[in-house]
Amino acid sequence: MQLIVISQPHLYAEEAQQITRLFDAGLQTLHLRKPSSSVEAVRGLLRALPSECWGRIVLHDHHGLAAEFPIKGVHLNSRTPQPPALFSGSISRSCHSLQEVVAHKALCDYLFLSPIFDSISKLGYGAGFSHQALAEARAQGIIDQRVVALGGITLARIPEVAAMGFGGVALIGDLWHRAPQAQVSHLKALLDATRTAL
Repeated sequence: MQLIVISQPHLYAEEAQQITRLFDAGLQTLHLRKPSSSVEAVRGLLRALPSECWGRIVLHDHHGLAAEFPIKGVHLNSRTPQPPALFSGSISRSCHSLQEVVAHKALCDYLFLSPIFDSISKLGYGAGFSHQALAEARAQGIIDQRVVALGGITLARIPEVAAMGFGGVALIGDLWHRAPQAQVSHLKALLDATRTAL
């Protein structure tokens, strides 16, 4: 299974150093989501990272920075529904219904479907799908290896998500709600779990 970490939504001190530690520990894909940060602030964060990290980063905002940095991909959502012209990296998208997955799958390398479980990082953001609906979506080929589960994902739930047929997991709270010194060791446990998942 693929493991994707989504950044904290706000910038914070030592963020570049902590992201670099996660990449050094084996993280392959970080979605950089900074919805309230300026393009200058996001550019500054990218510049603070070692250049070898740029190819593992997917931008949620300020897609124009893809012309300045050789990033891995761009992520589409309601704020930025179209990729930059002539962009050749990966394209992903947020989906909050199975109908959206069907509508956008052909145009994307992978899609987030959320919320699968009650969110950790967004209080009051409950699971959006029944187990039966997810099982039917898998049987119909809607949920497959190109669909990534998001929302309430924890280390303990990775085997369950794999059994649902998802090709990966994306998470925020299960990693960032830990102390900085515990994040690297937890990431390694998450990577082990996704490697051994069904």
